[in-house]
Amino acid sequence: MKSILIAFIALSIYGCSPKPQTAAVAPPPSLPVATVLSGNQTTYQEYPASIEGAVNVEVRPQVAGALDKVFVDEGAYVTVGQPLFKINDQPYRAQLNNALAAQHSAEGAMLSSQLEVDKLTPLVQYKVVSDYQLKTAKAAYQVAKANVEQAKANVATAQINLGYTTIKASVNGYIGRLLKKQGSLVAPTDPEALTQLSDVHNVHVYFSLSEQDFINFKQQNPGGTLGDKLKHLPAVSLVLTDNTEYTQQGKIDMIDGQFDKNTGAITVRASFANAQGLLRSGNTGKIRLSLQHTDALIIPESATLEMQDKVFVFAVADSNKVKKVPITIIGKSGTNYLVKDGVKKGDQIVLSGIDHLQEGTVIHPEKATDKVAALK
Repeated sequence: MKSILIAFIALSIYGCSPKPQTAAVAPPPSLPVATVLSGNQTTYQEYPASIEGAVNVEVRPQVAGALDKVFVDEGAYVTVGQPLFKINDQPYRAQLNNALAAQHSAEGAMLSSQLEVDKLTPLVQYKVVSDYQLKTAKAAYQVAKANVEQAKANVATAQINLGYTTIKASVNGYIGRLLKKQGSLVAPTDPEALTQLSDVHNVHVYFSLSEQDFINFKQQNPGGTLGDKLKHLPAVSLVLTDNTEYTQQGKIDMIDGQFDKNTGAITVRASFANAQGLLRSGNTGKIRLSLQHTDALIIPESATLEMQDKVFVFAVADSNKVKKVPITIIGKSGTNYLVKDGVKKGDQIVLSGIDHLQEGTVIHPEKATDKVAALK
């Protein structure tokens, strides 16, 4: 009887105890998603560049001597034929005078030889003197004639050297730094030029393409040969060091014949008009190349996750499970990435909140108010 009573009390206590509650399941997170679309996009790529005048000339003396006069100042604009420097010409005037005197002496000797030939010719006809004497006189005349020609050549050389004492501009352009001042001794063998003369009416802008960029360049531009591709290339822009864009657009007109073995890059040249002289040799900047992409897949940069040099997006799969997918980026337009593969048109991707997502997580997709931009 006692045992029955104890069992009854125990059952009563158990019946009065609170029942355990089942743990609540958290709802799937609501995240914005959008459909990957495609469209035509233009991307830009920039390359460091150096600027040179269309003509850069080292101004050097062609004769040695003391620099008597400097006619121009640094940075001055000069025209073809304008005198720049004057070398002391007295030694060269003396050389010219000596050459002229030697020429006159040679001409007198030739005249004397000619008279000797004229005198002996009738005497030989009348057999007064031997033919040998006439032949000797004619040979002497030929020697005298050659001496005259040599003397004339020496005069011409002396005149040229005298002319070299005035150093003139060979092209239109701007004078660089003057490394020699008045009174300095100058010579053609000097390691440094007197100055540099830059014709910057047009400028050449040089930049380099890597081997991969060069392959892409050939593939993405129409034309059977490099010459054909250059003819059909769009204009390029020059970005100056203050990040402003130069007002004139340029044209790529040269690609080097070979790659640099040290850098693995090939040099490309673009030419720009510079009528106002705003650009100078030695300037630097960046060449901006435009590239057209047809039916490119476009994904917002904010919807991507970068891990170990790879870029991923979270694609929405069956049952609203997300899947981390690696993508290949071929360019950037504004805040969007242009994608080559990894996703396809029509795929759903998560736009935000991806930092804490895991592979296979179930989400509640919310249609994004901002679509993944695409141009149809």
